[in-house]
Amino acid sequence: MAAQVGLDPEKDFQWVVDPKVKPLDLFAEGNIDAFLGFPPEPQELRARHAGHVILDTTVDRPWSQYFCCMLAGNREYVQRHPVATRRVMRAILKATDLCANEPARVAQNIVGRGLTGQYDYERQALSELPYYKWRDYDAEDTLRFYALRLHEAGLLKSSPQKIIAENTDWRFLAEVKRELRA
Repeated sequence: MAAQVGLDPEKDFQWVVDPKVKPLDLFAEGNIDAFLGFPPEPQELRARHAGHVILDTTVDRPWSQYFCCMLAGNREYVQRHPVATRRVMRAILKATDLCANEPARVAQNIVGRGLTGQYDYERQALSELPYYKWRDYDAEDTLRFYALRLHEAGLLKSSPQKIIAENTDWRFLAEVKRELRA
């Protein structure tokens, strides 16, 4: 993202990557200038009235036009276990639908399992994330977009076309999309 707006991630940033450091706290205390946050961190920062959003990939173009996450499988596993692969994909996408349709219920379940103690933050994150868009987005276009960004930044040597041609199989997604449309 930085490279796309003319910044050099190696020269223009001093990265804080110490696993003992809590970037959210450093940011809220003013000890670092920027912070890459994932739910429920942005919700906590909002509650603390700390900072402001520079980029929100769920609403800011061009990132908002693409999947934020992708599901990948080991080639040999997928070839040997197509039924299991399809079941995993179906379960994940049905869970995605549940998050979109019942964020309060999902948040309560997450809190009830002890995965987080912040119901309000979790519910807010689930309500804000565009889970419902998985049917509309084009997975191949998403992969092409991000592969091109990584290629331009020098992080990928292969072209996006080559990566897609040699490493993707959209049949499972197409099948599950058709099945879950009903």
